[in-house]
Amino acid sequence: MPITLPQGAVIVFQGDSITDAGRRDEPGDGLGWGYPRLTADLLTAAYPDAGLRFFNRGVGGNTAADLRARWQSDAIDLRPDVVSVLIGINDTWRRYDSDRLTTTESYEKDYRHILSRVRDETDARLLLIEPFLLPVRAEQWQWREDLDPRIHVVRRLASEFDAALLSADGLLNQAARTVGTPETIAPDGIHPAPEGHRLLAEEWARLVTKG
Repeated sequence: MPITLPQGAVIVFQGDSITDAGRRDEPGDGLGWGYPRLTADLLTAAYPDAGLRFFNRGVGGNTAADLRARWQSDAIDLRPDVVSVLIGINDTWRRYDSDRLTTTESYEKDYRHILSRVRDETDARLLLIEPFLLPVRAEQWQWREDLDPRIHVVRRLASEFDAALLSADGLLNQAARTVGTPETIAPDGIHPAPEGHRLLAEEWARLVTKG
């Protein structure tokens, strides 16, 4: 079921570098150049009189635990009407590049905590974006054993919290098959190229409607 945006809705994008997309290099409350900016542009064009307001609070390198640590100031205090969350690839990545394991159970505990706070302390609707991986190096296929259970966590939490679900892993991997190379969608398998961000934004916008 689509999320219905109220007049003057405050929309908060949360996550890691995929969401950040250079926003911290911009003055003020920049949205960066990635899917949050593109989504904001799409929704503003679709609903020009809705008075929508957008905040990007993605921080490069963040894990689910990092989101939990800054959730008050970077989510709850913004008094959101919609909270979008994309987190998980760094929880997986650090296992393979730094030998730092975050268990699926710990990931779910932190993720559940932030969603519970949104439910209990705000009237905001939730939109969860699956973490994703488009293997471009042979060794990245091994990462799936760690990432896939996290994707299942996000799907389960979306059902539990009545959140909209953006199935990004399937969306982007299918796009990679269509164009013939994953590098076109995500050059390093993790961070989307402009085409990948465009696909995320279009799907994000498809999941909402104006009340």
